[in-house]
Amino acid sequence: MDLKSRIRSIPGYPKEGIIFRDVTTLLKDGEAFKEAIDKMIEKIPGDFDKIVGVEARGFIVGAPMAYKLKKGFVPIRKPGKLPSEKISEEYELEYGTDSIEIHLDSINKGDKIILVDDLLATGGTSESAIKLIEKLGGEVRALIFLMELEELKARDKLKKYEVHSIIKY
Repeated sequence: MDLKSRIRSIPGYPKEGIIFRDVTTLLKDGEAFKEAIDKMIEKIPGDFDKIVGVEARGFIVGAPMAYKLKKGFVPIRKPGKLPSEKISEEYELEYGTDSIEIHLDSINKGDKIILVDDLLATGGTSESAIKLIEKLGGEVRALIFLMELEELKARDKLKKYEVHSIIKY
């Protein structure tokens, strides 16, 4: 199945010069969604303990992966969304900074982690997620993305890690 053809491209969103890759058109197609999740699962290198997904679309792909493989799912969220003790990591954006958080008790020392998200763009969010996982003692086995914007060269930032993507732009 050509999954790339199931992604809607929206030029000029959210600003001029950007082509937004809208995954909702793939998600609404049950067969395409299943195929995408199956292809992401195929990229997992060996044994692991948990899947970690970054808010919000990382939840959409990560939770069904964890369910199918009978593994735990850990959400990384935007500030103020997690109710228990947590740690946070700040990262740079084009127009300022943002941060993400994870519960302190979500990853145990030595847990082997698969980090997933819908899109690899600049790699800033992924770098921050890796820092959170490693602060808790987790070992990132691989990063798996549904889509990747290759021209942004995020793999250069993530070269210490195994990185996979299903659809490349």
